[in-house]
Amino acid sequence: MPLTDVQIRNLNPGPKTYKKYDGRGLFIEVRTSGNKIFRFKYFFNGKHQLLTLGHYPEISLKRARDQHQQARIQIAQGINPAQEKKSAKEHKTKTFKETATEWYNNTKSKWTTDHANTVWRRLEVNIFPWLGDRPIDQVTTKEILEVLRKVENRGAQEVARRLCQTISQIFIFAVASGITDGNPAGDLHKALKPRKKRNLPAITDPERIRTLLQAIEGFEGSFIVYCALRFAPLVFVRPGELRKAEWAEIDWNGALWTIPAHRMKKKREHLVPLSRQALTILNDLHPLTKESRYIFPTVRSLSRPMSENTLSAALQRLGFSKEEHCPHGFRTMASTRLHEMGWNSKTIETQLAHIDQNKIRGIYNRAKYLEERTRMMQAWADYLDALKQEARVLPFVAG
Repeated sequence: MPLTDVQIRNLNPGPKTYKKYDGRGLFIEVRTSGNKIFRFKYFFNGKHQLLTLGHYPEISLKRARDQHQQARIQIAQGINPAQEKKSAKEHKTKTFKETATEWYNNTKSKWTTDHANTVWRRLEVNIFPWLGDRPIDQVTTKEILEVLRKVENRGAQEVARRLCQTISQIFIFAVASGITDGNPAGDLHKALKPRKKRNLPAITDPERIRTLLQAIEGFEGSFIVYCALRFAPLVFVRPGELRKAEWAEIDWNGALWTIPAHRMKKKREHLVPLSRQALTILNDLHPLTKESRYIFPTVRSLSRPMSENTLSAALQRLGFSKEEHCPHGFRTMASTRLHEMGWNSKTIETQLAHIDQNKIRGIYNRAKYLEERTRMMQAWADYLDALKQEARVLPFVAG
């Protein structure tokens, strides 16, 4: 009897490779590794021939049947489909880098510019020197693993896992585009070292927060960097969102900073209520950088945003090592303290731009919590002021 998609999905690997036939020479081969491969066995010029159609589920049952029927037509016309496929691939096979470039250009619009640059740079440094010029249909699981092991061996386990995901996505794209038949990186993550839990360093103890805030007040470097250091704890956005903040995004009358979707990690517009303290910082800085597109441009040029290492270097200059606190740590600082002080978790998470998995509910929350978020941001700024001034700070909650 012909196979069904449900039957194929439920085929489990056994101690030996086995076959399940669909009819007229078309069958699926189930290997001990769990890989499932559509093949077509036929006679041509009196000899047995075998044509590989592709791996399931990248190649669906319907697509396998269509290819099977096309191969039968070729045989009837005196054409050997296996030889025809081999000849076609010799002329059309693309390298791994060529295919990766197509995938990247097709996908990068879904990402922020920083993330897109990171993805491509990782491939350039870690993958292309070894696999870039290889025909993509000849790249094996073993070869990919060997390259990823090089990354792991230098201690970059998280980078290795992310590269594995990227390579798998490139092969999925290649299969869907008809460039190759299978994904040799599909299950490769199982062979990599376990992910280490990594918490970004952050100061959350009130006494240590006070020390940090007082140190920032005494910063003697660039005025632009000084303002960015003071502004960061008040808005607790991601470092990239802070560095690339633009004057055009500030609603002075509404005391609101609107970060456009293309600069957000999750590609959704984000609203940041600005406290009186945050507005004061912007007012102080405006005369200096108003001719720039960016609120916090680099010291050397008004046409470019502050570099990604500037705030980290400034914190280290103040005596706070990268193991104790980093620019991203201002988010953890605010989240930890606000939760401990009794603010509504949904309000905090919304302000952190941690997107609700339910998209409809997420859109609703964006409007629902804005008033409460505005009160929370002002209360947070007042709390930091009182802490910095060494006043006795009482817990505050949304009232």
